[in-house]
Amino acid sequence: MEAGVGLPDAEGARSASGATNARDLRKALKAGAAGTPPHDEPSAAETPPPASDAFPAALREALGRRGLSLERVSERLRARGIGVSQATLSSWQRGRSQPERARSLRAVEVLEEILDLPGGALRSLLGPRRPRGRVAPARGEGAALQVLGEDSVVEKALGERFRHFNQETGSLLIHDVVTLGASGTLSNLTTTNVLRANRAGADRALFVLSFDDEQAEPLDIRVTSGRLGEATYLKGLKSLVLEIHFGRELAKLDTTVVSYAVDVSPSREPATHYERWSRANLHEYLQQVFFHPDALPSGCRRYFRDQVGSPPRAQRRISMNDSHSTHVLASRCKPGVHGVAWDFDTGE
Repeated sequence: MEAGVGLPDAEGARSASGATNARDLRKALKAGAAGTPPHDEPSAAETPPPASDAFPAALREALGRRGLSLERVSERLRARGIGVSQATLSSWQRGRSQPERARSLRAVEVLEEILDLPGGALRSLLGPRRPRGRVAPARGEGAALQVLGEDSVVEKALGERFRHFNQETGSLLIHDVVTLGASGTLSNLTTTNVLRANRAGADRALFVLSFDDEQAEPLDIRVTSGRLGEATYLKGLKSLVLEIHFGRELAKLDTTVVSYAVDVSPSREPATHYERWSRANLHEYLQQVFFHPDALPSGCRRYFRDQVGSPPRAQRRISMNDSHSTHVLASRCKPGVHGVAWDFDTGE
């Protein structure tokens, strides 16, 4: 699950108390930005991927290290006389299919050159031939892809974890409280999430917050229900990854409540919207937006998107009350993106 303010979307730092102060958070976020694994998590070298995942994992790592987009790689292959589409490269790096035909195996050899890898570094990781047809994505991944699209910020932020993103739990009810400051920028986001276990043994969940402006960074994180297990701010992706532990293992269909608050540094420009995406049906979603008396909007509206980035539809104006806030309550929400947008009068 993820949220986004005309500015955010998000998800970890470690704190035994379930909260972390700004100094400890900065240390944890710095470690996350540098790519340092959490202290109690094994490194990639200590836990090699299964043989079936070795090729896509190595390909993703090499692409990330070189900083090449799939479009650029496809162009370089085409310049060498080898036609491999972006879609095929994406399928290879996700492990949905693998190179098997002679032309594809030749493309892998050229890929090793493009990615500055030793000869055979990728080809030696290919497993036995697979049955014809594409490998279906994991349940959690497939549902998320329908809403987020390919190569989303959330997928990049989670890396390997995206494939099994929160498969063990599902959200029943989400309540977001968005607070804006005197300059109209996001100052705080508070979320309460009621989760139900899809299987026995679930004990944690991931959340991702993304920001439109790189100056809007998390200053403080407080977990009031649950325990903060990880808080990693990825500056290049302008995203915060939170892993929150439930404090116990859930039985199948058991429920738990996770609540957290994130204080945010002022961004360059005022926030213009807040979005919450969901890959599954929500029983209920409540979003409240509180505006500062010195920065009141000229109008607010709710909207829905089928997918992140797609045109908004089902737009409807919503009113503000005496507490300078507005809200939207949706029941039986279908998968997609639920948002509230507002306009500030520029005075022109």
